[in-house]
Amino acid sequence: MSESLQGKIAVITGAASGIGLATTRALLDQGATVVMVDWNEVALNELIADLGPKAIAQVTNLLDAESCAAMVPEILAKVGHIDILYCNAGTYIGGDLTETSNDAIDRMLNLNVNAVMKNVHDVVPHMIERKTGDIIVTCSIAGHFPTYWEPVYSGSKWAITSFVQGMRRQMIPHGVRVAQVSPGPVVSALLADWPEENLRKAKESGSLMDPEEVSDAVIYMLTRKRTVTIRDMIVLPTNFDRV
Repeated sequence: MSESLQGKIAVITGAASGIGLATTRALLDQGATVVMVDWNEVALNELIADLGPKAIAQVTNLLDAESCAAMVPEILAKVGHIDILYCNAGTYIGGDLTETSNDAIDRMLNLNVNAVMKNVHDVVPHMIERKTGDIIVTCSIAGHFPTYWEPVYSGSKWAITSFVQGMRRQMIPHGVRVAQVSPGPVVSALLADWPEENLRKAKESGSLMDPEEVSDAVIYMLTRKRTVTIRDMIVLPTNFDRV
């Protein structure tokens, strides 16, 4: 038997596109209210006008310390409580380390790692007080084995795997589930710097997934009985390991 998401309040970062938007739509279809967190105010306003009253905009720049710190308090002031926090926002750097700038490394670690830890830090007291809650983080298959073609990105996702699994165990006594979803390559803005030829070959070979494949996995994780935690779901294109 699965748990209902009807009436739940979910917060999704990076909600204006890709996996975040797909998961927003999926949760709305399940009857949840979704607070869509993104830095792009114009995109958010257009989306909530289309998605309806259960989609709520929250403009937050996760790379700005003050904006990031204000996120959870501002959301609680709007909706009262948070049942689900889905930390999905992230960025990508591929290629050799020598081709990457120090500023790009800082930006990636601040968004992929630091912002996640801060968001979880800020919501955990609220969920502990309520003795329930779900926290999911978008990790990556790159957080499970060393990928020489994207060492900075892979390093950020290994950090997330360690953080999520540590927090999962820490939150067990409080009734809060913590988990990660680890996709393979997904058609999204994060692949914008892929070489065009590589992207073309990947699409032709069926080694890329649509964001909806990941959002389906997130819904499955959230709807398990409270006595069950899907600690990490790896979601891969079928041809991924053959490319």
